[in-house]
Amino acid sequence: MGSRFKSGLKRSDLRKMAEKKKDKSEEVVEYLLDKSEEVVDYAKKQRWWNKIFGKNSGPVAEKYDVATQLAIGGVSGWCAGYLFQKVGKLAASAVGGGFFLLQIANHTGYIKVDWKRVERDVNKAKKQLKLNTEKPSKEVRTKVDEVQTFVVKNIVLTGGFAGGFLLGLAS
Repeated sequence: MGSRFKSGLKRSDLRKMAEKKKDKSEEVVEYLLDKSEEVVDYAKKQRWWNKIFGKNSGPVAEKYDVATQLAIGGVSGWCAGYLFQKVGKLAASAVGGGFFLLQIANHTGYIKVDWKRVERDVNKAKKQLKLNTEKPSKEVRTKVDEVQTFVVKNIVLTGGFAGGFLLGLAS
C-alpha cells in the first residue's frame, strides 16, 4: 500500500497537499494577472503629467505639500523670468535700433517724415483707445475671473512663481 515517510505522511497525502498548493498558486497567478491588466488599463488612461506628478483631482494645493508647490512655482517662474528678460532685451534692442536707423535716415535726407500726419494719426489712435478702454469685453472679464480663481486656490504655487519670476529677471 502507501509507504510512510519519516513525518508519518503517506505518498497519497503528499500528492493531495501538492495539488492543493498547486491550485492555490494557480489562483494567485491568475489574480495577479487580472490585477496587472487593471493596472495597465489604468495607466493607459492617465495623461503623461499624471504619471509624473500624481493624481489630477482638485487644485494643486490639495495634491502637493507646501515645499513642493514652492519648488514647482519657483523653478517655472525663474525660467519664465529669465526668458522674459532675454526676449525683452532683444525686442528693446530691435525697436531702439530701428528708431535709431530711422533718425539717421531722416537727418541724412534718405527719408522725409510728415510730422503733422504722424501727430494726427497718434491723436486718432488715442481717441480710439479711450473709447475701447471704458468697459472691458465679456471675454476679457471671464479670463480675469478665471485667473483670480486660480491664484486664490493655488496661492503658494503662485507666490513661488512670482518669486522665481523676479529672480529670473534679476539673473
